[in-house]
Amino acid sequence: MTVTYDLQNKIGVITINNPPVNALSQPVREGLKGTIEKAQHDDSELLIIICTGRTFIAGADISEFGKMPMEPSLPDVVNLIEASAKPVIAAIHGTALGGGFEVALACHYRIAVPSAKIGLPEVKLGLLPGAGGTQRAPRLAGVKNALDLMTSGHPMKAARAQSIELLDSLVEGNLLTGAIEFANTLLADNPEVRRVGDITIDPAQIEPGLFDAYRARLAKRARGQIAPQKIVACVAAAVNQPINKGLELERKLFVECLLSPESQGLRHLFFAERKAVKINGLPKETRAKAIQSVGIIGGGTMGGGIAMNFANAGIPVTLLEIDEQALQRGKDIIASNYGITVNKGKLSGAEAEKRLGMIRGTTSYDHLAEVDLVIEAVFEDLAIKQTVFKQLDAVCKPGAILASNTSYQDIDAIATVTRRPQDVIGLHFFSPANVMKLLEVVRGDKTSDEVLATAMDIAKQINKVPVLSRVCYGFIGNRMLRPYAREAQ
Repeated sequence: MTVTYDLQNKIGVITINNPPVNALSQPVREGLKGTIEKAQHDDSELLIIICTGRTFIAGADISEFGKMPMEPSLPDVVNLIEASAKPVIAAIHGTALGGGFEVALACHYRIAVPSAKIGLPEVKLGLLPGAGGTQRAPRLAGVKNALDLMTSGHPMKAARAQSIELLDSLVEGNLLTGAIEFANTLLADNPEVRRVGDITIDPAQIEPGLFDAYRARLAKRARGQIAPQKIVACVAAAVNQPINKGLELERKLFVECLLSPESQGLRHLFFAERKAVKINGLPKETRAKAIQSVGIIGGGTMGGGIAMNFANAGIPVTLLEIDEQALQRGKDIIASNYGITVNKGKLSGAEAEKRLGMIRGTTSYDHLAEVDLVIEAVFEDLAIKQTVFKQLDAVCKPGAILASNTSYQDIDAIATVTRRPQDVIGLHFFSPANVMKLLEVVRGDKTSDEVLATAMDIAKQINKVPVLSRVCYGFIGNRMLRPYAREAQ
C-alpha cells in the first residue's frame, strides 16, 4: 500500500510509502484522497501527513506528463486537503518539492526537521506550480519571497522557510514523535482549521512597480522561457483575485506551459541527464574509490577552472606548473575568477578565501605522489601528454587515477606509456571549466570498472553532468561541432 492510515488516540496518521522519493503517482494521489475522505467520518480530531524513507513527497511523478490524465488530479487532492474539516499537519523531512510542497501548503500546519528543504522547482522544467503553489505561497510568505522561490526554482532550507512563515515549527529528533507532540499541543487549545486560501493579500502593501520589475528582470535572465513570466502573472492574480479565480488562471497557464516546446525540451533534458549517468554493463556492486585529494597539471585557464571545481567541493588540490612564474599566473587566474563571483554577490569573500586555501601550488611532480586523482590539462599534443603520463606513472601511488583533459587525443595511446592502463581515463571539461556543467568521461579499452564508477561519482560531487564516451575523434561534443559549424556556414 502506498498510503496507510493509523488512528492513534485522537490523531490520524497518514503515511505515504512510495520509494524512492515518494513521488505523487496516481496510487499515491488516490490513496491520499480516499484516506482524507475516510478520516472526515472517524474519531480523529486532527490528521498528520508523513512519509517513510529518506524524504517527504519530493514532487509530482513527471513520467505521467504528456500521458492521458489519471484521476484524481493533484489539484483536486490538494483542494480536498485544504477543505478538510479537521486540521491537517504536514510533517516534512528530506525535501518537499513541487507538488510535494503544494500538498504541504494545502495543509493547515507545516512542521519539519531542521535538515529539511522545501521548494517549487517547476520552472526548471519549463512549468509553473500547477496545484495551488502560485496562489498559496504568496499568501503565506509574501509576494516577493514567493516570486523568488518560484522563478529561481532553488530549494530553501527549513530555517529560512520558517522565517518567512512557510513552515510553522522545526522539530528536533524523531519526526513522527515531534509531529504527535505538536498535534497534542494544538488539540489542547482546540485548534482552528487555518486554510491558506482564506488569507487575503493587501494590494496596498505591494511595492509599486514590483511585478513590472520582475517581468523586466526575468526577460533578461530567462530569455526565451515562458514559465517565469506566467508565474508572475499567477502571483499578480493571487494579489488581485480571490483564490478560486487565481487557481483557474494557474491551471490554464500550467497547461499552456506543459504543452509548450520549451517545457518539452527541458523535460527531455531532465530525463536525458539522469539516463546519462547510468552505464550499461557496469556491475551494480562496483564501488567507487574515495577521492580525497586531486592533482592538476597545468595552471592555465582550463587547469585553473578544473582546480576550482574540486576546491568548491571541499577537495584539496595540488596545482602543478613548469615554473614559479607560470604557477603564479595560474593562481592569479583562479583568484580573479573567485573575485568575479564575489563581486556578483554569489559568494562571500570569506568563502572565496577558504576555497583559494584549498589549492596549493607546486613545480615538482613529487608533490603528486599521494593524491588520489590527477588530471592533466596541458597543451593538446599527444607527445606532450605521453611525456606527462610517463612522469605520473613513475611518481603516483598505486591505485591513483590518471586522467587526461583532452578534447581530441587518443586515451588508449596515452595509456600505453604507463604500466597501469586500467587506471587511465579521459575527463574532458568544457571551457570555462568552473562554469560549464558537461563533463565527458572517456573510457579507454583497458579502463577498469572501478575507475569508471569513480569518474561518474566524482562528477556528481563537483556538480557536473557526466556523459560517457568511448575513444573516437572528438568524442561527443567536438565530434558534433564540425558538422554543426558546417551546416551553420
